Amino acid sequence: MTLIKICGITRIEDAHAAAAAGARAIGFVFWRESPRFIDPYRAKQIVSTLPPFVTPVGVFVNQPIGYVAGVASLVRLGAVQLHGDETIAYAAAMPVPVIKALVVGDGAIDDWPERVIILLDAHDRTRRGGTGTTIDWTAASAAAARRPILLAGGLSPDNVADAVAQVRPAGVDVSSGVERTPGVKDHVRIKSFCEAVHATSHIAARS
Repeated sequence: MTLIKICGITRIEDAHAAAAAGARAIGFVFWRESPRFIDPYRAKQIVSTLPPFVTPVGVFVNQPIGYVAGVASLVRLGAVQLHGDETIAYAAAMPVPVIKALVVGDGAIDDWPERVIILLDAHDRTRRGGTGTTIDWTAASAAAARRPILLAGGLSPDNVADAVAQVRPAGVDVSSGVERTPGVKDHVRIKSFCEAVHATSHIAARS
């Protein structure tokens, strides 16, 4: 089964809609320059209402290790997602599992230890994710054949089935593709996205 992560959550009702639709992880952006930024204390309140099968993930961009570790402890994050220029040594200092966002085709993918989950996303040094831009699925498929990856970049209810069928990632990560406006999710699109992933996952599992 392909894991589904809904990122850029800022409202409790959106978190619950994601969980009800079948998402097994939700993302909170703790980088202040993002339009989806959420205060850690607000995220903590949302996390306290989540079912135990949903993993809260914190998204950070080139922020001090102490700050990231502190937020992870406060919010009770299950993982941190690093979207900046963080190093392998930086990731090793994290107190929780790490997801590292990299650009597809980057040779550095194979340099990262297996304990770090690689997320392949579109390249944007300004927005650092949530761009709505798709990536090269052929290159992503080659990476997914070498190690488990999470696939991001321009996914939506309209294209995620094709993406899963072609790339066969361990999971998919969506933000802008299920939004009405940045940080405000469309519950119908969340449900459609999850249904498309689940249907394709079953087909892939039988093939």
